Amino acid sequence: MADIGERLVNFEVFDSVTGRLLGLADVELPTIEALTETVRGAGIAGEVESATLGHISAMSMTLKWRVQEIQGLKLAAQEVHAIELRGAVQRLNTATGVYGVQILKYVTRCTPKNSPLGTLAPSALQEPSAEFNVIYLKVFVDGRPYLEIDPCNYKYVVDGKDYLAAVRSGLGIS
Repeated sequence: MADIGERLVNFEVFDSVTGRLLGLADVELPTIEALTETVRGAGIAGEVESATLGHISAMSMTLKWRVQEIQGLKLAAQEVHAIELRGAVQRLNTATGVYGVQILKYVTRCTPKNSPLGTLAPSALQEPSAEFNVIYLKVFVDGRPYLEIDPCNYKYVVDGKDYLAAVRSGLGIS
């Protein structure tokens, strides 16, 4: 029996602090990229690209609007913003032929990086956007946390396994 994720039905974006809907057209989610170093020398026939446990490159997220929105302008404030994205994924159970919905939730804390105001042209989209440095990310699927990345607090948790727990302990951080 296969369960196939077919498409994102729709999504909403909220300011987690105010609960305000941000009314977006599009979101580019963060990329998780491990920090790596090339390891070479005795005992290795060549080179190996090795990831540093729980360490990642800077993450960014881009929000895009159709036209200029006041909520988008307010996100240019030089402070930490709590932005939550909620989506519904259409899934097909191939054994029963029944469609279901899987709920995604992305919880972020981020700071503004740049805010292009878009363009002005008659009868056209303005397409303003805002790019953020993501300093915290937690992903839930159907209410269960599957990913939590918090570089400032030494957290890198995937499916319940905390890859930096021993590092925090060794550093005397609880």
